[in-house]
Amino acid sequence: MFKNIDKYRMLSSADKAANDPEPNQFKAHRFCIAPMLDWTDRHCRYFHRLLTRHALLYTEMVTTGALIHGDRERFLAFDPAENPVAFQLGGSHPDDLATCARMVEDHGYDEVNLNVGCPSDRVQNGRFGACLMAEPQLVADCVAAMRDSVSIPVTVKSRIGIDERDSYEELVNFVATVAEAGCETFIVHARKAWLKGLSPKQNRDVPPLRYEVVFQLKEDFPDLDIVLNGGITSLSQAEEALTRVDGVMIGREAYHNPYLLAEVDRRIFGETDAPIVSREEILERLIPYVRRQLKTDTRLHSVSRHILGLFHGAAGARAWRRHISEQAGKRGADESVLLEALKFTWQ
Repeated sequence: MFKNIDKYRMLSSADKAANDPEPNQFKAHRFCIAPMLDWTDRHCRYFHRLLTRHALLYTEMVTTGALIHGDRERFLAFDPAENPVAFQLGGSHPDDLATCARMVEDHGYDEVNLNVGCPSDRVQNGRFGACLMAEPQLVADCVAAMRDSVSIPVTVKSRIGIDERDSYEELVNFVATVAEAGCETFIVHARKAWLKGLSPKQNRDVPPLRYEVVFQLKEDFPDLDIVLNGGITSLSQAEEALTRVDGVMIGREAYHNPYLLAEVDRRIFGETDAPIVSREEILERLIPYVRRQLKTDTRLHSVSRHILGLFHGAAGARAWRRHISEQAGKRGADESVLLEALKFTWQ
């Protein structure tokens, strides 16, 4: 069953450590914020960067077709302050992915990630996302084409399986095949995806989490970087998982309760002298960005929708959210809406 694993161990653990001078606590994928469609846009990422210096941020998934035939500058634009930031691509044609990977590198991103985990019907119809787990050699060809085209890391985000094809043997075959093409980092959502019968929303909750599968994957592929994704809602969970894998990726919790990121640099990256900034300080640092965006005809709501959870669990949180939700969409709304909302948190 596992006869091919050793073939894909590119370095012994000792050799890898000797050739990699980066301390473990500063590994790029030690703590990541997941790519989330319609959520992790450039405004969201700028806001998250104010909370943590070291977490690796990801863009929303962008298809190869959108980059090649659409408004590529709009899709690729980001503020340098967001770094380190990775770009997630959706596609299944090696040449198109190679072309788009070059665009990503040319625009200054730190990594290009291939989506092999999204279960939506639209993604399946385009022959990319989670359905590609059934075609490990195609994924390997895509990875190889991108690696031949860029010098930045090429990574893969997947599930632990799809539909009835969820045996550990099939997952091992997928990882081994793609690793042979040069992928050294796998971000694994610890749920299978049901491509038939469940909506994308249901696929985020209904299939049970199976962390033990991802932990076993790390044991069987010790020289690959294995990042755990799915269901992590606290830094304590993340710290526990990091005793078994190389990194963790947090998704919806980082969006709905973003202030938990304020302790990431201390607790996850070991920066014991890193200051924990207050919620009010975060807003103060965001205001100049808001002003710059408003001058480009960006509506306040485009930025403010990402900060609704800033006071999650704190006094005045509901009034904060309500005021911003009611006022930010109005014509002419500016940063004063946010400063007014802040007053509710003092009550």
